Parts: sequence; C-alpha cells; structure tokens
Amino acid sequence: MRNIPVDVSAMTFVCVSPPRPKLVNQDTGEVKTDRNGQTVFTVGLSAADAMGRVDLLNVAVTGDQTVTIGEVVTPVGLTAFPWEAVLGGEKRWGVAFRADRIAPVSAASASGSSDSSAAAGVA
Repeated sequence: MRNIPVDVSAMTFVCVSPPRPKLVNQDTGEVKTDRNGQTVFTVGLSAADAMGRVDLLNVAVTGDQTVTIGEVVTPVGLTAFPWEAVLGGEKRWGVAFRADRIAPVSAASASGSSDSSAAAGVA
C-alpha cells in the first residue's frame, strides 16, 4: 500500500467531530488498535485552502487527541493512502487519511512545527 505525504502548509484545518475510537466491527463494537496495542481514534476535520475549497476528512490517529470541536488544528505527519475492498458483494474504493497526531495550532506553533506556519492565515 502506498502512503502519500500531504503538504498541509497552505491549508487550515478545523476539528468538526471529536476524537472517537475507530471500530473494526460496527456490530460487535470491537475497537481498532495499532501494532503496539494502542487504540486508534478517528478525528473529523474540515480542510480549507486559500481558494475557499473545503473538504471533510476523517483522520485516523493513534492515541486519544486533546482537540475539541471548532478548534483550529494541524494534522502532523498527515498521509493519504488509497484503498479498495469488496463490501456486501460490491467493490468500493477511496482515499483514507492518517496522521501522527492532531495538534492545536497554538501547540504546534509553540513546538516549532513548520507544518502549521501557514495554516493560521487561511480562513
């Protein structure tokens, strides 16, 4: 599977749904874990660029993130990867996203992250 790094420097991200454990199976409620046994969470983000285009992304991230709805954030180490599967006899495909962490812009700026340098200026 190919992971594609995403350049977030010219985008603004806002948390639109709080972190919630990602489920492996909706029926059983089994929670997804990574190779180290840590829970994988999904965070809903809106991504806006300077041209005013907005997309909604569900981003998978290991460990609980301390972000809230409406908070401007930076997905650190954001990558995209294509997927395809046969679900219910129907072939489906898409692009999924994962990040190392979801950092509030103020925290990302304080840590010296270059990923958030342009993010605060785009509305």
